[in-house]
Amino acid sequence: MTFGVDVASMLLGGVAAGMVLFIVSVGLSVTMGLMGFVNLAHGGFAMLGGYAIALAMRHWGFGFVSALVFGFVLTAAVSAVLERVLYARLYGADELDQVLFTIGLVFMMIASVTLLVGPENQPLALPSFLRGQLDLGILQYRAYSVVLIAVGVVIVAALWLGFERTRLGAQIRAAVDNRRMAESLGINIARLFTITFAFGSGMAALGGGLGAEFLGLDPQYALKYLVYFLIVVAVGGLGRVTGVFYAALLIGVLDFALKKYVPQGGTAFIYALTILLLLWRPQGLFGARAT
Repeated sequence: MTFGVDVASMLLGGVAAGMVLFIVSVGLSVTMGLMGFVNLAHGGFAMLGGYAIALAMRHWGFGFVSALVFGFVLTAAVSAVLERVLYARLYGADELDQVLFTIGLVFMMIASVTLLVGPENQPLALPSFLRGQLDLGILQYRAYSVVLIAVGVVIVAALWLGFERTRLGAQIRAAVDNRRMAESLGINIARLFTITFAFGSGMAALGGGLGAEFLGLDPQYALKYLVYFLIVVAVGGLGRVTGVFYAALLIGVLDFALKKYVPQGGTAFIYALTILLLLWRPQGLFGARAT
């Protein structure tokens, strides 16, 4: 019985962490697949959104849900401006220029947050109904983790429907698969880039706020978890919502279990597995094979 409880607790913790990884990483997967842009500043948008959510609740009287909406909208608006003013100028540049630009942008974000707010970790004040434990039959588990899993399932279902059942989703999929053909069909790629980039950054902000309880929230967030976001995208495949979802769950559970049972070397094991996987399938575990 104890073993079953331990396994269930480990799976719930890993799935909850995986949901956070998915919410942050799905926007990066779609924007990289659509734009072909190496956006290493994606974690910075997650950090900025997390800060906006935490500060809105602490200082500006926002409730939890309204703060999440505020963080999403604010980060999406800021990223849309940055996409038009800065990112668009480098769409034709080589990967090194894009890496240098986005890493420089991350350092600017870190310096700005440190200067304006401070270097301390920012706690997220959860509402009372999310602080307790839920009786799941075989164990009591944190209510917030269970709710986070439910929210993640709703988000992935909504995103899948949005990508598979709407005109905008069809345009994004077409542009990911063959940008030149999409342009020849009259799809406004520049407008599509801006909308997708803003939405992806807003999703990152949402993940930054929802995951503050798991990952923490400090100025180094953007660099600290960047590798995890990139691993999820690499394993899930560019532009693949369901692939990123499966990859995030896999990595979340694996990371949670390894940190519990192999705390000294668990992260290195994930890096090694990722390298071996990409040597075997460069398009990712859930990405489509190149033809």
